[in-house]
Amino acid sequence: MTTSDAETAWVHSARAGSADAFGRLLHMHQQALRGFLRRLAPAEADDLAQETFVFAWENIARFDPARSFRPWLFGIAWRKHREGNRSWLRRLTRQGRAIAAVPTTTQSDPGLKLDLEKAAATLPPEQRAALLLCLGCEFTHAEAADALALPLGTVKSHVARGREKLAAALGGSHG
Repeated sequence: MTTSDAETAWVHSARAGSADAFGRLLHMHQQALRGFLRRLAPAEADDLAQETFVFAWENIARFDPARSFRPWLFGIAWRKHREGNRSWLRRLTRQGRAIAAVPTTTQSDPGLKLDLEKAAATLPPEQRAALLLCLGCEFTHAEAADALALPLGTVKSHVARGREKLAAALGGSHG
């Protein structure tokens, strides 16, 4: 049984009320989702992940099994982030304090990591989310569009413009 087949079976079982199957789905996507949220909203990541998982469990019966589960789950997380009742200024302050706590396994130069995180923090939220999903979480543009509830062309533009802005902020070339 492939991972995709297992996921499909777990989705059907979870929709029928199986907490075990839902737990397996979360286990499959939890690390990537938490990584996405840590980069999107470091200080709130754990709370947002928890809210996402609870909402997903409460609404799994309404999930369309013809869709992919991963973009649906990440879409919930994105909406929870956007709907947060905390003020933007408080969120920005917490992000600034928590930025050093964001782990990365692909960057060995700590200075470059901080520069990259500072540059990414200046991007508009939807642009940063599209970039994080496509580059950080290896989503296809279509999956990111599904998760963010944006048109495919908009996601492609966000990723392209975000790359350009990051390259310019880091003083590198993009091409």
